[in-house]
Amino acid sequence: MKQAIAGVTPATEKEVTCMTVWPSVAGMSLGPIPVGRILGQLYSIPAGIYPLTIGNLLCLATIPIAILLYARRIGPFVATRYRVTNKRIVVERGITGKEERSIDLNKFDSVGIRVLPGQEWFDAGDLVFTQGNVEKFILEGVSRPEAFRRVCLKAHQAYSGVQEAMAAFA
Repeated sequence: MKQAIAGVTPATEKEVTCMTVWPSVAGMSLGPIPVGRILGQLYSIPAGIYPLTIGNLLCLATIPIAILLYARRIGPFVATRYRVTNKRIVVERGITGKEERSIDLNKFDSVGIRVLPGQEWFDAGDLVFTQGNVEKFILEGVSRPEAFRRVCLKAHQAYSGVQEAMAAFA
């Protein structure tokens, strides 16, 4: 074993995955139409007597559409996933994990959560990475965004801390 601490690899040596998440159905679209968010808005309609609310009935009626969105979410050629490494945050697509875009962990200073209409039903939201007041990067439709936000911030803090310490010794 070449690591001083098991499971800890310096960013200068190689890139190591910390966490991977798949976008929620709330982030899925069919073409330009945000179908996942539209379904979330429909499912949130509280009118009626529980459990026979309009939202619950629409949920049952739209099962085929939801299955299509889910299949698209995990399909081998179109599936998107978000990966946090010890160096950056990466958006990957397809079965091979082809990189679509990324942001280095030192290129942002805060991560916010923006929950758009329809995403709250799925417990999802967009993660917005900012530096100062400038949006640098957005991850759309992240399932359980608060947990993933914390992982991104911890990775950012660890990476930035090491970079600052190395700069102090240089």
